[in-house]
Amino acid sequence: MHAPALDAPSAPADETTDETTAEETAEEATLAALLRCCVREVAGPRGLVWPAPPYLLLRVAGTLLRVRTHGGAALRFDGRPERLEEGAWRPLTTDELVRLVEGDLHGANGEFAAQVAASREAVAAILRARRDAVPPADPWLASEQSLVYGHPFHPSPKARGGDGWLRYAPEAHAEFPVRLLGVREDVLAEGGDAAVLDTMGAAPPGYRLLPAHPWQLELLRPAFGAELIDLGPGPLVLPTSSVRTVYAPGAEACLKFSLDVRITNCVRKNAWYELAGAVELTSRLGPILKEVANRHPATRWLPEPGYRSAALGTRLHEGLGVIVRQSPWTACSPGVTPVLAAALALGAPVKDPLAWWRAYVAAVALPVLELYFSYGVVLEPHLQNVLVGLDADGLPAEAVFRDLEGTKLVAGRHDLAGLHPEVAAALTYDAERGWARVVYCLLVNHLTEIAATVAGADDGLLRELWRIARDLLAGQADELGRPLPLSDLLAGAPLPAKANLGVRWARAADRAAGYVPIANPLA
Repeated sequence: MHAPALDAPSAPADETTDETTAEETAEEATLAALLRCCVREVAGPRGLVWPAPPYLLLRVAGTLLRVRTHGGAALRFDGRPERLEEGAWRPLTTDELVRLVEGDLHGANGEFAAQVAASREAVAAILRARRDAVPPADPWLASEQSLVYGHPFHPSPKARGGDGWLRYAPEAHAEFPVRLLGVREDVLAEGGDAAVLDTMGAAPPGYRLLPAHPWQLELLRPAFGAELIDLGPGPLVLPTSSVRTVYAPGAEACLKFSLDVRITNCVRKNAWYELAGAVELTSRLGPILKEVANRHPATRWLPEPGYRSAALGTRLHEGLGVIVRQSPWTACSPGVTPVLAAALALGAPVKDPLAWWRAYVAAVALPVLELYFSYGVVLEPHLQNVLVGLDADGLPAEAVFRDLEGTKLVAGRHDLAGLHPEVAAALTYDAERGWARVVYCLLVNHLTEIAATVAGADDGLLRELWRIARDLLAGQADELGRPLPLSDLLAGAPLPAKANLGVRWARAADRAAGYVPIANPLA
């Protein structure tokens, strides 16, 4: 089956018209994302958000704003946000909202306005590039490259460091050759099974092949010599939604590179302990996921069986490290098409919305809860970490979980003796932090967005979708013995929403991001 149409009913269209320029569309998208952040993180926690149907009102830095909304906590906007000035409602702009945010938050951040502006400019550049670009024929890759606007609750979702980023951008339907390096065997750093990398080219005798992201090589500018040699361009690869992870069709594998560039909140580099941790988790999770799949047959995952790098000091060990990840096509059953969940949030097939949603929640949510409570495994099932396998009728048949960097083990539930202390620390969360991460990723980031897309502007349908979700989760709670955190969730405990605006304002690492409480639609 081909992927569903990926139009965005609640966001600006991917393609601009003669009447709407790329800059205008980028402004609309940037304003909407920043305003959602203000509702969730600035005005909401202070009690300065009020429903006034058909509008939502909020106050930022003393200024009253309004916008028409639907979609519940997903905050899908209808029409242009406005501000009240001298008794009249006037259109709000991103630059005006940035100044209001700067006036309302404590401290100072000289980077914030520039980051928001850079994100807006990046969206416009992507829209212009997409006009003439040809999307991949592969429906999974097309879905990976559909995320023009990025995270809907981030103040600068498309701001990227470095120059020349557009030629590597998945949203611009980029494809490019990897660079092939030769690493002398005595300085090879490798863990697990990375043999698939050897199929991408030929290394001279005494050397092993190491593919590298050309953008990363430009940033690192490694010294080439006897231990590390440049073998030139290799096979073509296609970037997936994370930018730094690419699909290598010839090898039938995904390659997760380091990239010393800030994308949203993080510099995307494979730390040495994350390289080792991917292999360790792949080994540990194999038997666990097999057991879970016996009870939840729709469950699939993408192992990361090996990594390879060069043992030439920490900078190159981490900067040239590449993690091998299984292709989703090899994980899905015949006749099932993997599609990125974040793409489905832009436009999902809804011939029978109730049946489609019931299948979706059962496939995506139930194994995540089973893994946490029964096995002490914290998945990170946000929209970019889950692929949904659609059957020939477009119904969700399988859920494919990926990216072991965000997967953690609950402290005290696993024997980590024998691991390097830094590897063990990077693999674990305490139970409270792990549960918050599960609830945020699964409910706030993921199901809330999918439900809003399926329901559209029909609030009655949205309520029915959440009733179905609650029944499914309640059934899972009964099977798990009604664990207290899940019982509290079903009783209506507030949901933790990640504070992306707060962490950007504080100029802190992503791991320092806190949460703000939002209303629970399961109540």
